[in-house]
Amino acid sequence: MTRLATSHGSAQESPGLLLWQVTNRWQAAVRASLKPFELTHVQFVLLASLTYLAGEGVVSQKQLADHAATDPMMTSQVLRTLESKGWVARDADPHDGRAKAVRVTAEGSSLANRAVVAVEQCDRDFFVRLDGDLPALTASLRMLADSYR
Repeated sequence: MTRLATSHGSAQESPGLLLWQVTNRWQAAVRASLKPFELTHVQFVLLASLTYLAGEGVVSQKQLADHAATDPMMTSQVLRTLESKGWVARDADPHDGRAKAVRVTAEGSSLANRAVVAVEQCDRDFFVRLDGDLPALTASLRMLADSYR
């Protein structure tokens, strides 16, 4: 019988596998928390990010994709869906005629603000077991996220 040529003594020593397992479970919990709002996880992330960035002036699709760390093409596709639901509007970017500026509508902002309450409660429930270790996890995740920008 051939075994996997891994450097780990057990699967539970692999940070990548553990991150994969935890991420899948966390995403399932977030999907469930977003179901009443009829939002997918990526729709929520883009809508919430756009609502967050709205105070900074004109937001381009590229700025939104960079903030959310999403693929620009996928961002464009999801924005079309959000636009069809009346939650965002896309206009010509005043700084770049080839680009689109994105803005959240009043209805979209209201939805994002209701949904973020549910998502943040989901996060509290999911990460409660970490108790005092949550700030260290958050700092580690921030360091990893910043190193791959």
